[in-house]
Amino acid sequence: MGSKNKLKRFRENETFSNVLQPKREEVLSGDFSLKGKWRSEFFKNDHPIVLELGCGKGEYSVSLAQKYPQKNFIGIDIKGARFWRGAKTALEEGLQNVAFLRTQIELIDCFFESDEVDEIWITFPDPQIKYKRTKHRLTNAVFLEKYRNVLRKGGTVHLKTDSEFMHGYTLGLLHGLGYEVLYAHHDVYSNKYSPEEVTSVQTFYEKQYLEQRKAITYIKFAFPDKEAE
Repeated sequence: MGSKNKLKRFRENETFSNVLQPKREEVLSGDFSLKGKWRSEFFKNDHPIVLELGCGKGEYSVSLAQKYPQKNFIGIDIKGARFWRGAKTALEEGLQNVAFLRTQIELIDCFFESDEVDEIWITFPDPQIKYKRTKHRLTNAVFLEKYRNVLRKGGTVHLKTDSEFMHGYTLGLLHGLGYEVLYAHHDVYSNKYSPEEVTSVQTFYEKQYLEQRKAITYIKFAFPDKEAE
């Protein structure tokens, strides 16, 4: 994408009512006004909140918002020029239950109160295979603890990836930490029992992976009750 096109998208994002781009200093100072108030002040309903982390073009957020109008969806990514597409589509289709937040995922607990989120989707993250990149892996122990904090009791996390490494790494970590794996499969499109919400929505990159005959893996997991510890 050319720099002119990127700048155009950044400018458009600033006019979109469903895009939030808070300054990092504002967030770190604890001044993000929607923390704990997403339902009442942004969506203006009491429906469940679902996050898509590293949302890219926002295909999952928009498709799930269309499929589940009684849920609120928030796509999160640092690359605003990418999720511009999802934000624009949501506005064009009049979807009131989807928003996009431009920020780094490690700041997630600055945006949401404990127990404010009902579900998290992690769709095709960079597996960060090199050892030195482990701290950026979206299912490492530090990130898992952040997700656990913002999720309500019984909340779930979904990981969908084409990376066998990421799938295996995450499964091993979940078992080691004693977290509850609710469903796992190394090739969801070869399994007739795969959840419909996993196979009915395909991202731009996922379609490319499938054309290359790459297996798409999926894990759904939950955390132990905080009170039980």
